[in-house]
Amino acid sequence: LLPGTISGDAHAIFRLHMRPIDFSIVGTVHSHPSTSWYPSEADLQLFRKYGRIHIIVAYPFQDNTWGAYDHRGTPVKVKVI
Repeated sequence: LLPGTISGDAHAIFRLHMRPIDFSIVGTVHSHPSTSWYPSEADLQLFRKYGRIHIIVAYPFQDNTWGAYDHRGTPVKVKVI
């Protein structure tokens, strides 16, 4: 977690300006408490600002309950190693 992160039962606020300077970071990963791993409007705003690839993991947090998206929210394939 980033310094200054605020979280509650149904939300989290990340202070993205607290990210370390690391040019190897290519995107974001976060979870949804629901069964939907599709990006919300707030997710799309985040995607446009930070990185090329973004992963959303959804409840019940299994191998098949996640999706990867580009900065526009278009689904992309990624290889999990």
